Amino acid sequence: MLVCYLTDEPSKIPAIRALLEPHHHVVSGVLGDKVLLGSDGVLMVDADLRVMARVEQIKETLSDLKAASEKLFVVQKHLHHMVAQAYALGATSVVRSTREIGPKLAQIEAAAKASPATGGTVRSEIVDCARAFASMFSAINHDRSIDLSEAERATARVIAGIERDGLGAWLDDVRRYHEGTFQHCLLVTGIAVGFAIEIGFTDPDIKRLGMAATLHDIGKAKIPLSILDKPDRLNPDEDAIMKRHPAIGHELLKDMPEVSGEILDGVRHHHEYLDGTGYPDGLQAGHISDLVRLLTISDIFAALIESRPYRPPMSRQDAYKILCDMDGKLELPLVKAFRNVALVA
Repeated sequence: MLVCYLTDEPSKIPAIRALLEPHHHVVSGVLGDKVLLGSDGVLMVDADLRVMARVEQIKETLSDLKAASEKLFVVQKHLHHMVAQAYALGATSVVRSTREIGPKLAQIEAAAKASPATGGTVRSEIVDCARAFASMFSAINHDRSIDLSEAERATARVIAGIERDGLGAWLDDVRRYHEGTFQHCLLVTGIAVGFAIEIGFTDPDIKRLGMAATLHDIGKAKIPLSILDKPDRLNPDEDAIMKRHPAIGHELLKDMPEVSGEILDGVRHHHEYLDGTGYPDGLQAGHISDLVRLLTISDIFAALIESRPYRPPMSRQDAYKILCDMDGKLELPLVKAFRNVALVA
Protein backbone atom coordinates (compact mmCIF):
# COMPACT_ATOMS: atom_id res chain seq x y z
CA MET A 1 0.00 0.00 0.00
CA LEU A 2 1.21 3.49 -0.85
CA VAL A 3 1.80 5.73 2.18
CA CYS A 4 2.61 9.39 1.76
CA TYR A 5 4.28 10.58 4.97
CA LEU A 6 4.37 14.32 5.57
CA THR A 7 6.09 15.80 8.59
CA ASP A 8 7.41 19.07 9.96
CA GLU A 9 10.57 17.32 11.20
CA PRO A 10 12.65 15.70 8.41
CA SER A 11 14.62 13.77 11.05
CA LYS A 12 11.56 11.56 11.59
CA ILE A 13 11.54 10.23 8.02
CA PRO A 14 14.26 7.51 8.31
CA ALA A 15 12.53 5.93 11.32
CA ILE A 16 9.17 5.84 9.51
CA ARG A 17 10.75 4.26 6.45
CA ALA A 18 12.43 1.65 8.64
CA LEU A 19 9.10 0.96 10.35
CA LEU A 20 6.94 0.60 7.23
CA GLU A 21 9.13 -0.61 4.39
CA PRO A 22 9.15 -2.96 2.57
CA HIS A 23 5.54 -3.91 3.41
CA HIS A 24 4.37 -0.45 2.36
CA HIS A 25 5.70 1.83 -0.35
CA VAL A 26 6.56 5.07 1.44
CA VAL A 27 6.74 8.46 -0.24
CA SER A 28 7.96 11.06 2.25
CA GLY A 29 8.12 14.82 2.30
CA VAL A 30 8.25 17.90 4.46
CA LEU A 31 5.17 20.07 4.90
CA GLY A 32 5.15 22.61 2.12
CA ASP A 33 6.47 20.12 -0.44
CA LYS A 34 4.32 19.25 -3.42
CA VAL A 35 3.33 15.58 -3.34
CA LEU A 36 1.31 13.28 -5.57
CA LEU A 37 -1.02 10.67 -4.10
CA GLY A 38 -3.71 8.60 -5.73
CA SER A 39 -7.03 7.59 -4.19
CA ASP A 40 -5.59 4.17 -3.27
CA GLY A 41 -2.94 5.62 -0.98
CA VAL A 42 -2.87 6.80 2.64
CA LEU A 43 -1.79 10.31 3.55
CA MET A 44 -0.06 10.29 6.94
CA VAL A 45 0.53 13.65 8.64
CA ASP A 46 2.93 13.92 11.59
CA ALA A 47 3.23 17.55 12.70
CA ASP A 48 2.82 19.75 15.75
CA LEU A 49 -0.75 21.00 15.48
CA ARG A 50 -0.12 23.67 18.11
CA VAL A 51 1.79 25.68 15.50
CA MET A 52 -0.67 27.61 13.34
CA ALA A 53 1.82 27.87 10.46
CA ARG A 54 1.88 24.05 10.35
CA VAL A 55 -1.92 23.90 10.44
CA GLU A 56 -2.12 26.27 7.47
CA GLN A 57 0.41 24.17 5.55
CA ILE A 58 -1.66 21.05 6.25
CA LYS A 59 -4.82 22.77 5.01
CA GLU A 60 -3.03 23.75 1.79
CA THR A 61 -1.68 20.23 1.33
CA LEU A 62 -5.09 18.64 1.87
CA SER A 63 -6.69 20.99 -0.66
CA ASP A 64 -4.17 19.68 -3.21
CA LEU A 65 -4.81 16.03 -2.26
CA LYS A 66 -8.58 15.71 -2.53
CA ALA A 67 -8.13 12.23 -4.00
CA ALA A 68 -6.70 10.89 -0.75
CA SER A 69 -9.60 9.17 1.00
CA GLU A 70 -7.50 7.99 3.96
CA LYS A 71 -5.89 10.69 6.10
CA LEU A 72 -4.03 9.33 9.12
CA PHE A 73 -2.75 11.88 11.65
CA VAL A 74 -0.06 11.10 14.21
CA VAL A 75 -0.82 13.09 17.38
CA GLN A 76 1.76 12.36 20.05
CA LYS A 77 0.41 11.50 23.50
CA HIS A 78 1.55 14.77 25.05
CA LEU A 79 -0.56 16.57 22.42
CA HIS A 80 -3.73 14.53 22.98
CA HIS A 81 -5.80 17.71 23.25
CA MET A 82 -5.00 18.22 19.55
CA VAL A 83 -7.06 15.21 18.45
CA ALA A 84 -10.04 17.49 17.82
CA GLN A 85 -7.82 19.71 15.68
CA ALA A 86 -6.75 16.69 13.62
CA TYR A 87 -10.33 15.67 12.89
CA ALA A 88 -11.25 19.29 12.13
CA LEU A 89 -8.51 19.26 9.50
CA GLY A 90 -10.01 16.18 7.87
CA ALA A 91 -8.38 13.21 9.59
CA THR A 92 -10.12 9.89 9.02
CA SER A 93 -8.01 8.21 11.73
CA VAL A 94 -5.72 9.33 14.55
CA VAL A 95 -2.94 7.41 16.29
CA ARG A 96 -1.17 8.53 19.47
CA SER A 97 2.29 7.01 18.91
CA THR A 98 4.45 5.48 16.19
CA ARG A 99 3.73 2.05 17.68
CA GLU A 100 0.10 2.40 16.60
CA ILE A 101 0.90 3.26 12.96
CA GLY A 102 1.56 -0.30 11.73
CA PRO A 103 -1.63 -1.82 13.19
CA LYS A 104 -3.73 1.09 11.94
CA LEU A 105 -2.35 0.78 8.39
CA ALA A 106 -3.00 -2.97 8.52
CA GLN A 107 -6.60 -2.24 9.53
CA ILE A 108 -7.01 0.20 6.63
CA GLU A 109 -5.46 -2.28 4.20
CA ALA A 110 -7.73 -5.09 5.40
CA ALA A 111 -10.77 -2.85 5.02
CA ALA A 112 -9.74 -2.00 1.46
CA LYS A 113 -9.42 -5.70 0.59
CA ALA A 114 -12.76 -6.49 2.22
CA SER A 115 -14.53 -3.72 0.29
CA PRO A 116 -12.98 -3.72 -3.19
CA ALA A 117 -15.94 -1.90 -4.70
CA THR A 118 -15.30 1.17 -2.59
CA GLY A 119 -11.60 0.67 -2.05
CA GLY A 120 -12.20 0.69 1.70
CA THR A 121 -12.71 4.44 1.59
CA VAL A 122 -14.30 6.37 4.40
CA ARG A 123 -17.77 7.55 3.46
CA SER A 124 -18.04 11.32 3.31
CA GLU A 125 -20.81 11.41 5.93
CA ILE A 126 -18.46 9.97 8.55
CA VAL A 127 -15.68 12.41 7.70
CA ASP A 128 -18.05 15.39 7.79
CA CYS A 129 -19.70 14.31 11.04
CA ALA A 130 -16.39 13.66 12.81
CA ARG A 131 -15.23 17.09 11.66
CA ALA A 132 -18.41 18.67 13.07
CA PHE A 133 -17.93 16.95 16.44
CA ALA A 134 -14.29 18.04 16.49
CA SER A 135 -15.22 21.62 15.69
CA MET A 136 -17.87 21.77 18.44
CA PHE A 137 -15.55 20.22 21.04
CA SER A 138 -12.76 22.60 20.04
CA ALA A 139 -15.07 25.62 20.33
CA ILE A 140 -16.09 24.60 23.85
CA ASN A 141 -12.48 23.99 24.88
CA HIS A 142 -11.59 27.50 23.71
CA ASP A 143 -14.67 29.09 25.35
CA ARG A 144 -16.24 29.96 22.01
CA SER A 145 -19.89 29.60 21.04
CA ILE A 146 -20.97 26.36 19.38
CA ASP A 147 -22.06 26.67 15.76
CA LEU A 148 -25.29 24.71 15.95
CA SER A 149 -25.54 24.57 12.17
CA GLU A 150 -22.63 22.10 12.27
CA ALA A 151 -24.69 19.76 14.43
CA GLU A 152 -27.65 20.16 12.09
CA ARG A 153 -25.55 19.38 9.01
CA ALA A 154 -23.97 16.38 10.73
CA THR A 155 -27.38 15.02 11.70
CA ALA A 156 -28.69 15.50 8.17
CA ARG A 157 -25.65 13.66 6.78
CA VAL A 158 -26.22 10.72 9.13
CA ILE A 159 -29.89 10.51 8.14
CA ALA A 160 -29.03 10.63 4.43
CA GLY A 161 -26.33 7.97 4.78
CA ILE A 162 -28.50 5.55 6.73
CA GLU A 163 -31.49 6.02 4.45
CA ARG A 164 -29.24 5.30 1.48
CA ASP A 165 -27.03 2.43 2.73
CA GLY A 166 -28.67 1.15 5.91
CA LEU A 167 -27.62 1.21 9.56
CA GLY A 168 -25.40 -1.87 9.38
CA ALA A 169 -23.06 -0.28 6.84
CA TRP A 170 -22.91 2.88 8.96
CA LEU A 171 -22.00 0.97 12.13
CA ASP A 172 -19.33 -1.07 10.35
CA ASP A 173 -17.71 2.01 8.81
CA VAL A 174 -17.73 4.02 12.03
CA ARG A 175 -16.18 1.19 14.02
CA ARG A 176 -13.57 0.68 11.31
CA TYR A 177 -12.36 4.25 11.12
CA HIS A 178 -12.93 5.97 14.46
CA GLU A 179 -12.18 5.40 18.12
CA GLY A 180 -13.07 6.99 21.44
CA THR A 181 -15.47 9.83 22.06
CA PHE A 182 -16.12 10.67 18.42
CA GLN A 183 -16.79 7.02 17.61
CA HIS A 184 -19.39 6.92 20.37
CA CYS A 185 -21.09 10.12 19.14
CA LEU A 186 -21.18 8.80 15.57
CA LEU A 187 -22.58 5.44 16.68
CA VAL A 188 -25.28 6.88 18.95
CA THR A 189 -26.48 9.29 16.28
CA GLY A 190 -26.63 6.54 13.67
CA ILE A 191 -28.40 4.09 15.99
CA ALA A 192 -30.93 6.70 17.14
CA VAL A 193 -31.68 7.66 13.53
CA GLY A 194 -32.02 4.00 12.56
CA PHE A 195 -34.36 3.44 15.52
CA ALA A 196 -36.54 6.42 14.54
CA ILE A 197 -36.76 5.18 10.95
CA GLU A 198 -37.59 1.63 12.09
CA ILE A 199 -40.55 2.70 14.22
CA GLY A 200 -41.96 4.99 11.54
CA PHE A 201 -41.15 8.45 12.83
CA THR A 202 -41.95 11.41 10.59
CA ASP A 203 -39.02 13.29 9.06
CA PRO A 204 -39.17 16.13 11.65
CA ASP A 205 -39.19 13.61 14.50
CA ILE A 206 -36.26 11.69 12.99
CA LYS A 207 -34.32 14.93 12.82
CA ARG A 208 -35.28 15.85 16.40
CA LEU A 209 -34.06 12.53 17.84
CA GLY A 210 -30.98 12.68 15.61
CA MET A 211 -30.10 16.16 16.88
CA ALA A 212 -30.53 15.05 20.49
CA ALA A 213 -28.16 12.15 19.77
CA THR A 214 -25.64 14.38 18.00
CA LEU A 215 -25.52 16.74 20.99
CA HIS A 216 -26.07 14.22 23.79
CA ASP A 217 -22.41 14.01 24.90
CA ILE A 218 -21.38 17.59 24.17
CA GLY A 219 -20.69 18.04 27.90
CA LYS A 220 -17.74 15.64 27.58
CA ALA A 221 -15.83 18.51 25.98
CA LYS A 222 -15.39 19.86 29.52
CA ILE A 223 -14.30 16.56 31.07
CA PRO A 224 -10.51 16.37 31.69
CA LEU A 225 -8.82 14.46 28.90
CA SER A 226 -6.94 12.36 31.44
CA ILE A 227 -10.36 10.88 32.28
CA LEU A 228 -11.98 11.04 28.84
CA ASP A 229 -9.05 9.27 27.15
CA LYS A 230 -8.07 6.94 30.00
CA PRO A 231 -7.16 3.53 28.55
CA ASP A 232 -8.43 1.68 31.64
CA ARG A 233 -11.69 1.61 33.57
CA LEU A 234 -12.39 4.74 35.59
CA ASN A 235 -11.96 4.67 39.36
CA PRO A 236 -14.88 5.91 41.54
CA ASP A 237 -13.61 9.50 41.71
CA GLU A 238 -13.07 9.65 37.95
CA ASP A 239 -16.46 8.07 37.33
CA ALA A 240 -18.11 10.76 39.46
CA ILE A 241 -16.47 13.44 37.33
CA MET A 242 -17.50 11.70 34.10
CA LYS A 243 -21.10 11.57 35.32
CA ARG A 244 -21.21 15.36 35.32
CA HIS A 245 -21.23 15.50 31.51
CA PRO A 246 -25.05 15.49 31.02
CA ALA A 247 -25.51 18.48 33.35
CA ILE A 248 -22.53 20.23 31.74
CA GLY A 249 -23.98 19.67 28.27
CA HIS A 250 -27.33 21.05 29.39
CA GLU A 251 -25.61 24.13 30.83
CA LEU A 252 -23.69 24.71 27.59
CA LEU A 253 -26.85 24.59 25.45
CA LYS A 254 -29.66 25.92 27.64
CA ASP A 255 -29.30 29.56 26.60
CA MET A 256 -29.22 28.80 22.86
CA PRO A 257 -32.68 29.62 21.47
CA GLU A 258 -32.18 27.23 18.54
CA VAL A 259 -32.00 24.24 20.92
CA SER A 260 -35.50 22.99 21.73
CA GLY A 261 -36.60 21.85 25.16
CA GLU A 262 -36.89 18.27 23.92
CA ILE A 263 -33.27 18.23 22.77
CA LEU A 264 -32.10 19.79 26.04
CA ASP A 265 -34.06 17.08 27.85
CA GLY A 266 -32.22 14.41 25.85
CA VAL A 267 -28.83 15.95 26.55
CA ARG A 268 -29.44 16.16 30.31
CA HIS A 269 -31.34 12.93 30.91
CA HIS A 270 -29.98 10.26 28.54
CA HIS A 271 -28.52 8.39 31.55
CA GLU A 272 -31.77 8.31 33.53
CA TYR A 273 -33.51 4.96 34.21
CA LEU A 274 -37.21 4.27 34.75
CA ASP A 275 -36.55 2.97 38.28
CA GLY A 276 -34.89 6.21 39.39
CA THR A 277 -31.34 4.81 39.59
CA GLY A 278 -29.93 6.93 36.76
CA TYR A 279 -28.26 10.35 36.81
CA PRO A 280 -27.97 13.33 37.10
CA ASP A 281 -31.49 13.88 38.50
CA GLY A 282 -32.65 10.40 39.49
CA LEU A 283 -35.83 10.74 37.43
CA GLN A 284 -38.44 8.00 37.54
CA ALA A 285 -40.65 6.70 34.74
CA GLY A 286 -43.37 9.33 34.84
CA HIS A 287 -40.82 12.12 34.38
CA ILE A 288 -38.82 10.56 31.53
CA SER A 289 -39.93 11.58 28.04
CA ASP A 290 -40.33 9.26 25.07
CA LEU A 291 -37.39 10.92 23.28
CA VAL A 292 -35.13 10.28 26.28
CA ARG A 293 -36.26 6.63 26.48
CA LEU A 294 -35.33 6.10 22.83
CA LEU A 295 -32.03 7.95 23.21
CA THR A 296 -31.05 5.98 26.31
CA ILE A 297 -31.54 2.65 24.53
CA SER A 298 -29.48 3.90 21.58
CA ASP A 299 -26.73 5.19 23.88
CA ILE A 300 -26.41 1.96 25.87
CA PHE A 301 -26.38 -0.20 22.74
CA ALA A 302 -23.68 1.99 21.16
CA ALA A 303 -21.53 1.80 24.29
CA LEU A 304 -21.75 -2.00 24.28
CA ILE A 305 -20.81 -2.55 20.61
CA GLU A 306 -18.02 0.02 20.40
CA SER A 307 -14.34 -0.67 20.96
CA ARG A 308 -12.92 0.20 24.35
CA PRO A 309 -9.21 0.02 25.27
CA TYR A 310 -10.00 -2.36 28.13
CA ARG A 311 -12.40 -4.70 26.26
CA PRO A 312 -13.28 -5.80 22.72
CA PRO A 313 -16.57 -4.69 21.15
CA MET A 314 -19.56 -6.82 22.10
CA SER A 315 -21.55 -8.56 19.38
CA ARG A 316 -24.87 -6.99 18.47
CA GLN A 317 -26.67 -10.13 19.68
CA ASP A 318 -25.03 -10.02 23.12
CA ALA A 319 -25.59 -6.27 23.40
CA TYR A 320 -29.28 -6.67 22.63
CA LYS A 321 -29.58 -9.42 25.25
CA ILE A 322 -28.25 -7.01 27.86
CA LEU A 323 -30.89 -4.46 26.87
CA CYS A 324 -33.57 -7.13 27.25
CA ASP A 325 -32.26 -7.92 30.75
CA MET A 326 -32.69 -4.29 31.81
CA ASP A 327 -36.45 -4.53 32.28
CA GLY A 328 -37.41 -2.03 34.95
CA LYS A 329 -34.69 0.36 33.87
CA LEU A 330 -35.60 0.55 30.18
CA GLU A 331 -39.07 0.43 28.65
CA LEU A 332 -39.42 -3.18 27.52
CA PRO A 333 -41.88 -2.51 24.63
CA LEU A 334 -39.35 -0.04 23.17
CA VAL A 335 -36.55 -2.57 23.63
CA LYS A 336 -38.66 -5.09 21.71
CA ALA A 337 -39.25 -2.48 18.98
CA PHE A 338 -35.47 -2.01 18.89
CA ARG A 339 -34.87 -5.66 18.00
CA ASN A 340 -34.66 -5.16 14.23
CA VAL A 341 -32.36 -2.18 14.73
CA ALA A 342 -30.05 -4.24 16.93
CA LEU A 343 -30.05 -7.51 15.02
CA VAL A 344 -31.19 -6.95 11.44
CA ALA A 345 -30.58 -3.39 10.23
